[in-house]
This record gives sequence, C-alpha cells and structure tokens, in this order.
Amino acid sequence: MNIHHLELFYFVAKFEGITAAVRKMPYGIQQPAVSGQILQLEEKLGVKLFNRRPFALTPAGEELYDFIYPFFSRLGDLEGKLKGEEARHLRLAATASALRNHLPDVLGVLKKKEPSMKLSLKEVAPSDVHTLLTSQQVDVAIGVLDGRLSDGLKCEPLLRIPTVLWVPSKSRAKTIKDLLEKDPFSKKGMMGKEPLIGLPQNEILQQIIQKEFDRREINWPVSVELNSTDVIRDFVERGFGVGLGIAIPGMKGPKGLRAIELKGFPPLVIGALYQGKPKGVVQLFLEIAKLYARGIGK
Repeated sequence: MNIHHLELFYFVAKFEGITAAVRKMPYGIQQPAVSGQILQLEEKLGVKLFNRRPFALTPAGEELYDFIYPFFSRLGDLEGKLKGEEARHLRLAATASALRNHLPDVLGVLKKKEPSMKLSLKEVAPSDVHTLLTSQQVDVAIGVLDGRLSDGLKCEPLLRIPTVLWVPSKSRAKTIKDLLEKDPFSKKGMMGKEPLIGLPQNEILQQIIQKEFDRREINWPVSVELNSTDVIRDFVERGFGVGLGIAIPGMKGPKGLRAIELKGFPPLVIGALYQGKPKGVVQLFLEIAKLYARGIGK
C-alpha cells in the first residue's frame, strides 16, 4: 500500500469527507487529486472504504482507519517533540585546549539559560573543522580563522591572540632580535641562534609565523616539529630550543618559561564557525562566547 494514499484516507475519515479533508489538511492538495488517489487505494485493496453521500465508513474502512489511526494521529506530537529536542541540542567541536580552558565557563552560562539543553562535545584538530561543519556533524566549531571560508560557512571572530616565542625564564632575551644573528648567506637576512621548535607546515599558526619570517628575511627553519603548542612548551622547558606559540589571554604561562611577544607579527584569530542560519541554542552560544571573549581579551 502507498503510505501517502493511507495518509489521505486518514484525513478523509477523520474529517468525514473529501471536501472537509482538503480544507483542513496541513498541506495543500486539490480535491480531484484526493479523490483519484483514494480510488487507487480502493482498487489496490479491492474493497470500498466509504460511502460518499452521506459520508460513512464501510466495515473495511472502519477496520483500516482503526489500524492507521494510532500512527497518523501521533505524527504531529512526535514532530514537535523531535523539533524541540533538536532545537535544544548543541553539537560543538573545538580543540582540546579550548574545551579544557575556556568552553566550560561559556557552556556554564549557557546551561543556566537553557537548563534542558542537550550538549555533544567533540575534540577536533584545526584541520578537521571544515569537514565536520560541511558534513553537518556539528552545529558550530571553535577554530582558527584564516580568511578562506567556503561551502556556505560563516564565522564570528572571538579573539585575536598574540604570537610568541617561548624561552626559558633564565634566558636574557627580551625581544626576537636578541634571538637572531646575521645570516652569513644573505646580505640583509638574519638567522636564529638556537633551534626552533614549531608545528607542521599545514598548521595555520606555523604558516602565519613562517610568512612573516620570509617577509623579514629571517632564516629560521623548524628543527623540532611537534603537533601541539602545549608539547612545544614542554620541549622548551627541557632545553630543546626556542618554541613557537601563542599567549592566550587570561592564562598564566608555564612555570619556568617566559613568552617573548612577536610584536608586529599577525595575531592568530580564533572564532566560531557555522553553516547556514544558526538555530536558537547556537545563536545564544555565539552571544555568550562573544561576551566571554571580550572579557578575557581586555
């Protein structure tokens, strides 16, 4: 049996006639179309389901209506329930650092405003944010904004984080110039005095700093490549060299290390990324996140 034919029969039986059903159904359909499809249903079953004038269900019609009534009569309630649950479900992706250090505060405020909210959190590498959003596995992601948005993605900038070089606290260096020396293979260029601990070339932070190195003719290739700024700091502390990183507002630097701000270097811009028109709980999250970022960015 065609499920659409059964639905039309349900409305005809419920409202006691084709004309009344056409007027009261939740979507538009012409009376001749309803009549034709009900006839197809009767032909398929080989029975007459109702008398037209005056309207009355036949015994076969009564049996069919009793069978389909529990399903079709509850569809509206189920639709409302599912829509309500989805509207309160926030699916969020972010880096481990953001999940650990900042999002608990933001989500705590959100939870007070939306006590029935359902929350799904996913730890993600910056390079995976785009795929998660475009495949609709998450509603919003906290990640690095690098100016290249596609596939209908939108963004809300939250923080501009200064880039830094991590050195041991006992280091005498005050600025990046103190860590450079004349490059013997270049007329104007400089080179690093110590090994540089950095990220893979596909990481945006590494690309930002390397691009500025090139512009300033600084020859300082990465000697120790790691995939986390947290681990970079650990290796600086253990004496492997000078480490690239960021100075996150509101967070104290690791004990035993000192950050030398890379003045004049572009900052790392962190923002919220999403696709399409955000649902209510996402809009509320964005508002709270912007207020939080404004507070820690002062």
